[in-house]
Amino acid sequence: MIIRPINDQLAVADQLEVHDLSTVKSEGFVSVVCNRPDEEGEPHATADDMAAKAAELGLEFRYLPVNGAMITDEDVAGQAALLAELPKPILTYCRSGARCAKLWALSESGKQDVNTLVEAVDKTGLSIVDIAHRL
Repeated sequence: MIIRPINDQLAVADQLEVHDLSTVKSEGFVSVVCNRPDEEGEPHATADDMAAKAAELGLEFRYLPVNGAMITDEDVAGQAALLAELPKPILTYCRSGARCAKLWALSESGKQDVNTLVEAVDKTGLSIVDIAHRL
């Protein structure tokens, strides 16, 4: 698990497993959002398993599966709503963290300068250059 802070209220991570949630909580996160569909790629922890463990630990958990190759405006609106409503700080995760970073940047489009968004994600070691035209 690699946690990459975007700002003091949000970080993105690669695929989490159930046992990672204890560390997530100890790192100070209070909410977790999964953006990776259960059926995507190699076997990984399901959203139901993650939600059960999160509830046991007192973490908020939401599942918003997004196809990373085709992020829609509805996906962005859904992510923006979750980021606005959930208690902070929030950790979002997917296979690598890139999809989560893209969703955040797209949800901030029009609120922050494009260069600011690109730089914020670049600092994490991820890139959103491929979606810059949408920002």
